Amino acid sequence: MPVKIRLTRRGRKKTPYYHIVIADSRAPRDGRFIESIGTYNPITNPATIELNFDSALDWLNKGAQPTDTCRAILSYKGVMMKKHLLEGVKKGALTEEQAEAKFQIWMKEKESKIQAKRDSLKKGKESDSKQRLDAETKVREARAEEVAKKIAEKAAAESKAAVSESQEEVVEEQTPETENTEEAQA
Repeated sequence: MPVKIRLTRRGRKKTPYYHIVIADSRAPRDGRFIESIGTYNPITNPATIELNFDSALDWLNKGAQPTDTCRAILSYKGVMMKKHLLEGVKKGALTEEQAEAKFQIWMKEKESKIQAKRDSLKKGKESDSKQRLDAETKVREARAEEVAKKIAEKAAAESKAAVSESQEEVVEEQTPETENTEEAQA
């Protein structure tokens, strides 16, 4: 029975997540499987992978063939590296302690890379939101200045209108007196 380590799709339309399963290669993609060993969510950044490390390693040692995507996932989580080191122990190239030490060093480096990526994404998100906030603040200030100018222009126009009206009233008051004097003279 050819056994595969592969993904079965779950989730809604356009929001997939996958179960990592051990299945007979002749079974349908989302059909019968032997064992579920983890989940994979490609939507998150970086992708969320939960994996039963020991079970995956056990199935690889039994001869299960991972698909391309599952091979990448297993490599990312260190299962393929552990298998490689254990084969070196079987051949006598390494001792168990040396293999474990190499694996721990590799895992620390891998975890630091993943953490660095998470930190850079977080900083990028924060700086992006800060830039947006600064741009929005500038736009708001520009609008406030425009509104203040319009209000000042309107107030200036009203004061000019009030001054011109008061001057017209003064002129109108003077005009009837001159007319009265002309009538009196006539």
